Amino acid sequence: MAHHWLVKSEPSAYAWEDLVKDGKTAWTGVRNFQARNNLRAMKKGDFVLFYQSVKDPSVRGVTKVVKEAYQDNTATEGDWSCVDLEKVKPLSTPVTLAKVKADPNLSAMALIKQSRLSVMPVTPKEYDRILELAEMN
Repeated sequence: MAHHWLVKSEPSAYAWEDLVKDGKTAWTGVRNFQARNNLRAMKKGDFVLFYQSVKDPSVRGVTKVVKEAYQDNTATEGDWSCVDLEKVKPLSTPVTLAKVKADPNLSAMALIKQSRLSVMPVTPKEYDRILELAEMN
């Protein structure tokens, strides 16, 4: 069974537009143990929401895991992992953090509860609701 995830990136580091241009990327640079473990739990074919933080925080698009966890070569020390993500589609309308916070169906979402975590699981209901909100705008 496929799982759903959310990854965060600051647009100055790697924006949704960069992934659109590149088509695929190695999701490197994660240096938090819980986020690393989430990367390691990702399976090929899992869908991943791309969230832009800091400037205009919002879910921008859908990606999918095309290569499961392997050694992050950007790490100079420690046991860190990355996955390869491929662009699936942009959201019709980005789903802002304010909209997520205002939706009672998303009140338990890790994006709100663990706001500093950069890689997090998303329940199937949360994933579907984000896609619904993108279409409703």
